[in-house]
Amino acid sequence: MCNGHTRAITQIKYNLEGDLIFSCAKDHQPNVWHSINGERLGTYDGHGGACWCLDPKWDNTTLITGAADNSIRMWDVETGKQIGMIQTNTAVRTCNFSYGGNAICFTTDKQMKYTCDIVLVDPRNFRLEEAICKSSIPTAGPKVTSMVWSNLDENIVTGHDNGDIVLWEARDFKKISIKSEHNGTITDLQKNKDGTMLVSSSKDNLAKLWDVDSLESLKTYTTERPVNSAAISPLYDHVVLGGGQEAMDVTTTAAKSGKFEARFFHMVFEEEFGRVKGHFGPINSLAYHPDGRSYTSGGEDGYLRIHTFDESYHEFKFDY
Repeated sequence: MCNGHTRAITQIKYNLEGDLIFSCAKDHQPNVWHSINGERLGTYDGHGGACWCLDPKWDNTTLITGAADNSIRMWDVETGKQIGMIQTNTAVRTCNFSYGGNAICFTTDKQMKYTCDIVLVDPRNFRLEEAICKSSIPTAGPKVTSMVWSNLDENIVTGHDNGDIVLWEARDFKKISIKSEHNGTITDLQKNKDGTMLVSSSKDNLAKLWDVDSLESLKTYTTERPVNSAAISPLYDHVVLGGGQEAMDVTTTAAKSGKFEARFFHMVFEEEFGRVKGHFGPINSLAYHPDGRSYTSGGEDGYLRIHTFDESYHEFKFDY
């Protein structure tokens, strides 16, 4: 269990090798941890508002973070030094390096007179004025709440606050496909290990599995509470979901009644087969270790919990 944040966790991610965990929260300070023992290695100081998103580059050299202080920042992973910043008109809600690391996509919130923007920049020329491509969603349109690259950097998939999921061509932001099968805000999008499938989580109490290329809905996982995050196991046909009541509705009895558990579903059969307790508030972010033998959850309580599966879990998996 890691307690380096003083406010709610907003996003967690492993690096490619799985030895590091990066986390951000509403306390303005992204952190990096050893995944093997939960030791905090450092903090990236500079943001002046809640940090909503982050992504490490595949080679562990740089980290990008986006925050409510209307900025996206680039950091040297090892030293913690800020090496770049783009000032935006509104909060940066999502950010991701491309698979090859030669492009960064980020999105901003719509607010007042400003639109929700989707922006593509080169990390070697980290300036808004030099953006490779930029697209604005009209003020009457839905805000982007989650985003991932797909199809080896050819496409981008966005999730929106009205439940839409949109597939775009990455270089000119031309819409390829749009799906409206969720009835609530899309809270998270995560790909499987080989990038062929995508899982979405939503405030409508559902998570859905999608074919990345066609955006065909493949499977649905149903719960009784809003789902804030979902991740696909890189090792087994399993999906883990996390969420719970909205923070403003949480009561002291919520944890005792099991409202903040991580819930495991079989990816194909859509059946729930396990739950893991621990958090004292809703789970806001989930991530599987790249080897599939552990996962980390980040909650509204400000804690990261690193869970390692025992051998009985792995033996059980072969019974399917």
